Amino acid sequence: MTSNKKVLLVGWNPDVVDYSKWPGLTVQKLRAGLEGDKDKLIGLGYAASFGLIDALETAPDAVKAILLAQSYDCILIGAGVRTVEDYVLLFETLINVVHQYAPTAKICFNTGPFDSVDAVQRWI
Repeated sequence: MTSNKKVLLVGWNPDVVDYSKWPGLTVQKLRAGLEGDKDKLIGLGYAASFGLIDALETAPDAVKAILLAQSYDCILIGAGVRTVEDYVLLFETLINVVHQYAPTAKICFNTGPFDSVDAVQRWI
């Protein structure tokens, strides 16, 4: 049963993304994909919310603050953080923040802004 399962979708704020890393992706497409997946999760009975990050320097503390404020059943870290070589240290740091501040949450990964539902459903 998905009812009341809390999901945090962690990823870049569409307004700060370097779109040169993803040819064909625009702020509008990214925002639509993120909102669409969040809406699908809510429609399936999940309590889904965003943990959008704005900068490398502030991301770990921002995610930590979210995790201290509420518990989650599943935390997705988006492909925009996970698949770019420049963000390997950020990805590792976020994994460790999740591990420390949400030790019982499942962790999942999407392959882009349009398949977060599949990633979440693999785990909860």
